[in-house]
Amino acid sequence: MTININTKLIDKILELPEAPILIDKLNKALEEEQKKRLDFYENISEIYKSEFINGEIIVHSPVVIEHNEANGNLYKIIDTYVVEKDLGFVGIEKILIKLTRNDYEPDLCFFKKDKSDTFEKGQNFFPAPDLIVEVLSKGTEKRDRGIKFDDYEKHQVEEYWIVDAQKRLVEQYHLKKGKYELVLKSKTDEIKSYAVNGLKFPIETIFDKKLTNTFVKTI
Repeated sequence: MTININTKLIDKILELPEAPILIDKLNKALEEEQKKRLDFYENISEIYKSEFINGEIIVHSPVVIEHNEANGNLYKIIDTYVVEKDLGFVGIEKILIKLTRNDYEPDLCFFKKDKSDTFEKGQNFFPAPDLIVEVLSKGTEKRDRGIKFDDYEKHQVEEYWIVDAQKRLVEQYHLKKGKYELVLKSKTDEIKSYAVNGLKFPIETIFDKKLTNTFVKTI
């Protein structure tokens, strides 16, 4: 697993005279957190969307209809294209991404073929994807723009989309030199994926089922 390490932060801690005490406390806290994480794995439900973030188990509330429609339309577009072109695997909602410290269930994710070809029957933990899409809701926006944004960036997820179904708006971030760069924020433009080779479509398609069905027929 590739992850960008903040060496400046490590150096800053090591400069402190109390560094051994801080590191000891940190190790103990992380040991307790790991016990909670293992308990999370043992009790995770296939029914509820839940995530493990910085030692907390987050169980998600039901989504509004606009959220569900946007995510369903996006899945139909991307999955149809990926299957037709044999580019990899597209997961929706209940795919558990296991990163260094945290576990997420993105609204939608895509793995290139070199990764997806290693997946096995019955697999329920997955590595960092190449594309992640999160559809905003009131309960998730802070995490989608905060800890998830940072974690996906640090784990070198090539592309990250934040979709606002209420405003019918998409933000597209692309990894450049280890950092996310905003390359598109629009309601009307065409979005072109970096991770899904050759995929491009009008943003309005995400929010209109008829446009989705029309586009899918052209693939």
